[in-house]
Amino acid sequence: MKIENIAPTDIDTVFDLYRIAADYQRSKQTVVVWPEFDRDMVETEIREQRQWKLLIDGQIACIWAITFSDEQIWEERNRDTAIYIHRIAIHPDFRGQHFVKRIVEWAKDHARLHDKAYIRLDTLDRNTGLIKHYTASGFTFLGMFNMQNTEGLPGHYHGKPVCLFEIPL
Repeated sequence: MKIENIAPTDIDTVFDLYRIAADYQRSKQTVVVWPEFDRDMVETEIREQRQWKLLIDGQIACIWAITFSDEQIWEERNRDTAIYIHRIAIHPDFRGQHFVKRIVEWAKDHARLHDKAYIRLDTLDRNTGLIKHYTASGFTFLGMFNMQNTEGLPGHYHGKPVCLFEIPL
């Protein structure tokens, strides 16, 4: 297993995994299904080295994005220093391998390297499966909140309460 930044040449694989994840969400009949994400946004994240991949035997098994500020979602809590994890997508051939726990271990090291006090992530609406999964992976569920301003966020954030999770370091 190896974790490294996503390369610009991986962008088509990133979008393939996003589409697979959205199809999986539809098949599970979740309330929130990922939209097609903006290519410019993802290219910027790759250029800024905020997109990551977990490789197994040279194959991309899992991807995610990070940021060090997430004011629209975390509002006043954004004043804390944190690493925010977004858009975890797993290749179907690698499901069930507890990648969120592996990402948490990686994020602890990455957060400490950047002097951050928390690891945080969110999901939308009352996704009880993800709430259980994230808490089993070490996150504390902080509750569901209505965001004040969703302008500029991807479409799936509009009109849905956000579930917030964190791990203090």
